[in-house]
Amino acid sequence: MPAPRPDGPAAQADLAACRAALRHGSRTFLAASHFLPAAVRDAACALYAFCREADDAIDLGDDPQAALALLMRRLDRIHAGQPEDRPVDRAFARVVARHGIPRALPAALLEGFAWDAAGRRYDTESDLLAYASRVAGSVGVMMSLLMDRREATVLARAAELGMAMQLTNVARDVGEDARAGRLYLPRHWLREAGVDPEAWLADPRFTPAIGAVIARVLAAADTLYRRAEQGIEALPAGCRPSIRAARTLYGAIGTEVTRRGHDSVATRAVVPPRTKLALLARHAFVAAPANGLREAAVLTEARYLVDAAGAARPPTVEPWEGRIAWLVTLFDRLERLERMDRRALSRGGVAAS
Repeated sequence: MPAPRPDGPAAQADLAACRAALRHGSRTFLAASHFLPAAVRDAACALYAFCREADDAIDLGDDPQAALALLMRRLDRIHAGQPEDRPVDRAFARVVARHGIPRALPAALLEGFAWDAAGRRYDTESDLLAYASRVAGSVGVMMSLLMDRREATVLARAAELGMAMQLTNVARDVGEDARAGRLYLPRHWLREAGVDPEAWLADPRFTPAIGAVIARVLAAADTLYRRAEQGIEALPAGCRPSIRAARTLYGAIGTEVTRRGHDSVATRAVVPPRTKLALLARHAFVAAPANGLREAAVLTEARYLVDAAGAARPPTVEPWEGRIAWLVTLFDRLERLERMDRRALSRGGVAAS
């Protein structure tokens, strides 16, 4: 299916609606997305807006199964090139067509949301990783496709980065999730620590044993972050700062949980804005050291994502589209230079007066 022409007024209006939807509840993504090239940033906004809308539809609706069925029908229409009359669906359909995103990837995300709605429990680390691969690894793989990287090793590292971020979320939200009747900590780990999962869920309180399990989740996340770092270095140079920024901000959440003695039951770890800015200034533009993991085997829990993306046919980009993308980038840079010149002249005028 040929990619529809971008940048028309209708497409820009749909993107504006996507950005508006992300201003509440997706602040980390919005902060990191500012480092992306404009074309990738717009596509990522459409992707994340669909993810956000799907999550809210299942999590906040009265009938999660009905919401899931509706979302699957919307997804069918998006991949058929006939999206419903919704800004988010139209924007995401353009992204799917332009970047050759297979249906299996967003469908995996919806399946993970359905697991949430069903109150699914996770017995082992592998069970938790299977969940993380759906709700976050799938997004990592889709982001890699937006950056036109389809190699299996890069896709695997992208999935692992998303999964690491989800494990960080799990460690941060233990108390909040428990009070909502949800438990993501592996029950086998809880029993090893001497904690009865159901009894604790009925009366969630922080104990050193719970802290040890939370620390174990963060250690698993750190392993995935290390595996993912070489994947970041394999992305296009203009995209690396944004992904490093996201990795840095999520890593800081884990650091804050650790600083609080791994007590994410009584309180929820928050990284102050000033700390976030300092971390971004220090890490977003610094390459990670080589760690030899680029060729590491694909995790069993993420293999289906990598296989689905690898089997999908890359989109055919029309010659005119490449020229338009080049011109848009050029005009964007010229506009930025013009703004810088105006500010410089304004400061000079003030100084002269």
